[in-house]
This record gives sequence, C-alpha cells and structure tokens, in this order.
Amino acid sequence: MPKMKTSRAAAKRFKKTGTGKLIRNKAYKSHILTKKSTKRKRNLRKDTVMDETNAKVMKKILPYL
Repeated sequence: MPKMKTSRAAAKRFKKTGTGKLIRNKAYKSHILTKKSTKRKRNLRKDTVMDETNAKVMKKILPYL
C-alpha cells in the first residue's frame, strides 16, 4: 500500500494542538493596514482553533500532522 500524500500547502499553514485540534492564523493581516485599528491588528496576530466542520476535511489532506 503506498503512502498517503500530505498537502504541503496546508502543512505550512496549520499546526496541531495537544488535544488534536487544528490551529490556524487569522486572515486580513497582510495589506491595507492603515484603516484598521491597532486593537484589530493586534487581535489578528493570535492563532485560533479551526472550526470542527472544516477540521474534518483538513485532517484528510493532513494525514500525518
């Protein structure tokens, strides 16, 4: 049986917590930052746990993560 392939693009974007949940970075932090408040930009720095509905699909393309 051949090995399953990991999606390298996804592997660079997601990490796994100790309990097996996926962690992702927040969007909207790359450009057009002048109109966003300092508080909003600060909160975008933090990682967040991925929603369970999306996590099921992501675990298929990240079999070894």
